[in-house]
Amino acid sequence: MSDGVVRRIVVGVEGSGYAREALIWAIEEAHHRGAIVEVVTCYSPTYVPAAPDLGYVPLDSFDLAAEVEKMQSEVVDSAAAASAYGGDVEIRRILRKGRPADTLMTVAEGATMLVVGNRGRGGFAGLRLGSVSQAIAHHSPCPLVIVRSGLETD
Repeated sequence: MSDGVVRRIVVGVEGSGYAREALIWAIEEAHHRGAIVEVVTCYSPTYVPAAPDLGYVPLDSFDLAAEVEKMQSEVVDSAAAASAYGGDVEIRRILRKGRPADTLMTVAEGATMLVVGNRGRGGFAGLRLGSVSQAIAHHSPCPLVIVRSGLETD
């Protein structure tokens, strides 16, 4: 499609197999729609109180952004390799500090669609829908696709 319109499919990725399956789906959909894929990964540093006059300091003793970026790259590379169209679709990587649902909805403003897995890395394995997917389902700024992968374990 070469009508001059930039179509964006925004995908939330946090390292789970569910997110990988959502990304594979999004890559294939982007191929058919002539869209680019924007992979969004969010992170939040952990802060702890240091002393009354020092306030809060980061608990993470490593470069959290670098580790999250590495994880994102591994998921993107794996999903692109698993898709028949991984080499044909432009994939942009976005790394943001913030809350996942809020950040995804901000990035998805004006997008063709927002894609997430049905659940993420949370500790409640019995849930059919994760907290981020549920929040986005109620407030998405664009059409939303929740990819149900059927993965039993992650």
